[in-house]
Amino acid sequence: MIHATVAAGKNIKSVVCIERWLTPQVFKFESCCFIYLISVILYSQIPNRECIGMVLKPQDILVLLKLAAIGDRSWAYNSLAVELSMSPSEVHSAIKRAISANLAIQKQDMITPSYRNLEEFIIHGLRYVFVPERGGLLRGMPTGHAAAPLKEFFVRDGEPPPVWPDPSGEVRGMSFSPLYKSAPKASRIDSDLYELLVLVDAIRGGQARERAFAIDEIKKRLAQ
Repeated sequence: MIHATVAAGKNIKSVVCIERWLTPQVFKFESCCFIYLISVILYSQIPNRECIGMVLKPQDILVLLKLAAIGDRSWAYNSLAVELSMSPSEVHSAIKRAISANLAIQKQDMITPSYRNLEEFIIHGLRYVFVPERGGLLRGMPTGHAAAPLKEFFVRDGEPPPVWPDPSGEVRGMSFSPLYKSAPKASRIDSDLYELLVLVDAIRGGQARERAFAIDEIKKRLAQ
């Protein structure tokens, strides 16, 4: 877990804790990711308190991507929970954390992703915070360069594609953990969400060329 703390006089203004799964290879994350964490603290619009604690979780990003896929359409916590295979309280907590991290904006009764901040975090920080776990051959749902919208740009080289473990999946490939456990089920009923998650996975664990394509595409889709 990474802790970033800013002290002002005798009072701690904010504490940001981002939960992550570390390996020796990813311990040194890019300075821009750290800069983002510091900017969350320094420029947070949360009312000042003696101590504000926050833990970002992978389901928070899943919820934000779902809101991005919904766009301007109306939504409710209960329907969002059903579509994401989460409980309403889990969705509510995820959105609360996203607002605290300046990754979402609340204006009266409307809550939307902070697209610029979300884009920045996905591009520069996500792959160092929510590192994918890889495994052996199994059946699942294709992701990364093996799924739309990226697969049309990459010719299969004979290697098994990355897949989310899913017993009902129709593709056999190498295990690649989804951003959150309910992502495969949620993607089956929302193709727009599926494509956003595919792009995120290419950024999380793809080769340099795959990441470059995914970054260009995620910028287009999150442009507001």
